[in-house]
Amino acid sequence: MLVPNVGFSLADDAAGSSKDDDISGGDVEVHECQHAGQDRELKDKLRRKYSGYISSLKQEFSKKKKKGKLPKEARQILLEWWNIHYKWPYPTEADKLALAESTGLDQKQINNWFINQRKRHWKPSENMQYAVMDDLYGPFFMGD
Repeated sequence: MLVPNVGFSLADDAAGSSKDDDISGGDVEVHECQHAGQDRELKDKLRRKYSGYISSLKQEFSKKKKKGKLPKEARQILLEWWNIHYKWPYPTEADKLALAESTGLDQKQINNWFINQRKRHWKPSENMQYAVMDDLYGPFFMGD
């Protein structure tokens, strides 16, 4: 409900000031209070109706945000593969699929584990580095 602004006239406005200037915003304040009350009422109604869905969504999202170590069994399987293939620890797509199936991890987790493992624990031998360089740029010394 809007409360009329009593005491305001064009003459007051033309004069530049009025003793009622502090009341001139009354319509807006009452209107805003009504909207705030309606908003709160709607929010409460929606919360009551959908609270079960909201709590289950919160649980689902909190599970996805969970960070930490991979399960011990999965790490052991990945490390076994790593130890066997230490000289060249780049699994093929088929290897990744097999590892994902045997560990219960998804392929993104497998990829990330190998990226991190190589960064932290793998240093290719000098011969390996030269071989890679030769493949990329050709032999360093050309036969005359």
